[in-house]
Amino acid sequence: MPFELMSGNQAAAAAVQRAGVDLVAAYPITPQTAIVETLADYSANGLLKGEFVSVESEYSALACCNGAVAAGARVFTATSSHGLAFMHEMTQWCSGARFPIVMVNVNRAIGAPWVLDPDQGDSLSQRDTGWMQIYCSGAQEVFDTVLQAFVLSEELLLPCMVVFDGFYISHTYEVVDIPEEETVRKFIKPPTFEAQVQPGRQKNIHGLTAGENQHLLVRKRHEDMLKALNLLEKINEDYHKIFGRSYKAVYAEIPEGAETAVVAAGATAETVRWNLPKLTGTGLIQLRMFRPFPSDQLCKIFSDHKIKRLIVIDRNCSTGVGGIFAQEIKSAIYKMDKPPVVNDLILAGGIDLTGDMLKKVIEDSHLADKSEDKWGVDIQ
Repeated sequence: MPFELMSGNQAAAAAVQRAGVDLVAAYPITPQTAIVETLADYSANGLLKGEFVSVESEYSALACCNGAVAAGARVFTATSSHGLAFMHEMTQWCSGARFPIVMVNVNRAIGAPWVLDPDQGDSLSQRDTGWMQIYCSGAQEVFDTVLQAFVLSEELLLPCMVVFDGFYISHTYEVVDIPEEETVRKFIKPPTFEAQVQPGRQKNIHGLTAGENQHLLVRKRHEDMLKALNLLEKINEDYHKIFGRSYKAVYAEIPEGAETAVVAAGATAETVRWNLPKLTGTGLIQLRMFRPFPSDQLCKIFSDHKIKRLIVIDRNCSTGVGGIFAQEIKSAIYKMDKPPVVNDLILAGGIDLTGDMLKKVIEDSHLADKSEDKWGVDIQ
């Protein structure tokens, strides 16, 4: 297998190129810009199979993808922060129309004021739009997940967002295994989903309907998205047979006898992983899939390992409630007989998670007997 030194953004673009997309429509925005630039270079040099469409805005990018995927094309776009917010109307349209689109969102805080650090609020603000969301912790994981996202999305006819942290992953370099296109083709076949519009066949799609019909369609979409958890397991098995790598919806690394676990998504999970040897009696639970939310898998891990305390790392904040990952976990453990105590560390704005900060918040959690929210700025 050829190995290359590349950033998370370049790894995403390499996966898109090898996936054999028919169309890329995207608009540059920091810190995602290098994805668009790399794909534009591929196109200019004849390495991108499909058409590269340079549009005038993020709204147009997703609208362009909608039209192409309705005609049966495999499509891709990428964005970040305000760009994703600008796409919001189109994100709803994608999922309602059952368009299997893959998008990379590179986390960046949303202003005001302007800030470039990797707050997760941009992607999490789209959590109810009907998109699957998968969070990655490194460039290799980005490459592999983008390929898997195309298979997952086209199987379920639902859009999928692959998410990673701005700068921590998008702009840092690591050695990445980039298989040849022929090898990738063994895993990802040409798209087989039926085109909703076809040349020469006039057809109205997604026009006005009654609320009862919409009710049934929303339920169907919900039920189909729940299938993603089992389907991802199957896709991982197939992927592992070819490439030797596999990723679950939830990854647990918990030492024997540990009663405390840190739940993290994205780059913060990698920070926790590197600090685990210094954190006696503490394990890591990496949350990869956020939509659909893997409630049963999480509760099983908590129960099997007899976890008493959770430290949830939230690089986001739902104003008036708190960290979004912590909210979801508190809801998931409600049905447990002996749920762990949840302590939320909020790093909204994108501030860094350090080893000292992690150690301090874990020590404090042993003193608390009820859920507690902490802000990173207070323990830096």
